[in-house]
Amino acid sequence: MQLEFIRDAAKAMPLVPEAEKLRSLCVWHCKYQTLQPLGAFRSLRVLKIAGVPDNTLEFLRELDRLEWLSIVHLPKVTSLHPIAALRNLQFLELQTLPSWDASNKRTVVESLGPLAELPNLRHVSLLSVVPMDHSLMALNGCRTLQSGKFHGYPAGEAERFLTESSIGNAHIPEPQPEA
Repeated sequence: MQLEFIRDAAKAMPLVPEAEKLRSLCVWHCKYQTLQPLGAFRSLRVLKIAGVPDNTLEFLRELDRLEWLSIVHLPKVTSLHPIAALRNLQFLELQTLPSWDASNKRTVVESLGPLAELPNLRHVSLLSVVPMDHSLMALNGCRTLQSGKFHGYPAGEAERFLTESSIGNAHIPEPQPEA
């Protein structure tokens, strides 16, 4: 079961009957003041978000079945620590708005260390979401990675990481529909 909220002007996310049964959700450029209600969607496997109004990703902690996550525009977020709770996560994409690229704006997070704690992470894209040290070294311990795409890092850093880790240079694949 899949649901999409696209450019919803409401201030609060609507209540969804049987939210715990939903497997795929898209929350795209809505005016919600918080994404905290996402915790009710306990069976989500796929989550796509554009625009995080919160200053933390704590709303993700309850989504322990999540396998595929894409977040565009998380300007107030400084910690990726809540993502470490997503033990089934295989595909992760975090990025700024495309309009930020022209002005070289970045979302700066404390560390990429929480991503290295994910035991099943296979593909990661970090597009202008960078740690304070501007390094990908924290991902060196992520032995399950197969591919990565990195933008907004110092010259040569992404190439160094891809070469040393022997992973492919690719965006995360689109989620596969359930059979």
